Amino acid sequence: MGVEGQRSAALLLALGLGLPTLTGPARAEVTASCDGTLLQARGQAELKRSGERLRFSLGLQAQQRNQADALQELQQRLAIVREALQRLEVAELQVASPGTWSHQGQVTASLQLSGVLRPERYDALVREVGGLAGVQLQPVQIEASASGDAAARRRLLQAAWLDAQAQARELVAVLGLRQLRPIEVQIEGGPQPRPMAVKAMVAAAPPAFDPAELPPPLERLALQVTFCGR
Repeated sequence: MGVEGQRSAALLLALGLGLPTLTGPARAEVTASCDGTLLQARGQAELKRSGERLRFSLGLQAQQRNQADALQELQQRLAIVREALQRLEVAELQVASPGTWSHQGQVTASLQLSGVLRPERYDALVREVGGLAGVQLQPVQIEASASGDAAARRRLLQAAWLDAQAQARELVAVLGLRQLRPIEVQIEGGPQPRPMAVKAMVAAAPPAFDPAELPPPLERLALQVTFCGR
């Protein structure tokens, strides 16, 4: 490995390619000063991953003439929704505390539910749960397996670094410089959940809602790299 390759390897290690994960903005400093020309390049990378599970959320409402009746009806509807979700083998089910408000002599009671389920249960979620009284489906997010996060992060870092390095080399050639070394790197980006609106689909006719048609999980990462050119 040449000197430039060693510096590239050192930079990638400094970026955290040997670590399990990197969260939030990060900065890696390879050297503290430059006795030549400062150059900046922004490298970008994008990675589509396979979806492993669906994360959903839904609202549940009930409306009556007084608060007690509204809450009682909400509780009854919640029992029906919970039973339907149990049939779909929903995991990580969370039910928020209910709230109420009044408008034009009517009291509305509502709460939020969320959870995760297997992609093959997507059609049943839309049709069976989304069709229940008081249910308002919200956009579904398809998520990749957490076990692949570290490998995906490394691939993104590698691709973004190579992109920034290629741009910097073009600048070096234009300026007539011969040497290039990184000084500082700022990292941006991470997983980008891809929502899929389902509320308008509840009344749609067959064919079934196909989870394969959902946009895959998309991750983006960008590197702002400062180089020293001589």
